[in-house]
Amino acid sequence: MTKPEQARESLPVHLEKVIYTAKAHTTGGRNGGTSRTDDGRLEVHFTEPGQGGNGTNPEQLFAAGWSTCFLSSILLVAGKRKIAIPDNLAVDAEVDLGLTHGVHGLAGRLKVSLPGMDRQAAQALADAAHQVCPYSRMADGHIEVATTVVV
Repeated sequence: MTKPEQARESLPVHLEKVIYTAKAHTTGGRNGGTSRTDDGRLEVHFTEPGQGGNGTNPEQLFAAGWSTCFLSSILLVAGKRKIAIPDNLAVDAEVDLGLTHGVHGLAGRLKVSLPGMDRQAAQALADAAHQVCPYSRMADGHIEVATTVVV
């Protein structure tokens, strides 16, 4: 879990340079909606969480994006620090949709698997990845986040 004393002040991020812009067009919302990217590389259909059907939901998309970005952040930090990373590095993300004070909110958990690494070194790497991962930075101070390191 990230430590409160390491939390950054939550301020809006103002990009100095845009390196990529994702664009998606969505119709229909959570129940029967569709979202397509402008380049045609992604098209997803939506269904309500827990309702079955052939669609996904925004929470699953967030979990997939966050875990991918976090894994890439671990590799970036490890590369800069010249830390050897196991080939079977993995990140599992869980994103909860729930209610707080009558409004919908999110909570998230990351399970970082670094087989064979020293636990303290693995935790330091995960903590550093939180500082550079755009998804983690976006979530910081806005949703409850827990990180577990498995070695």
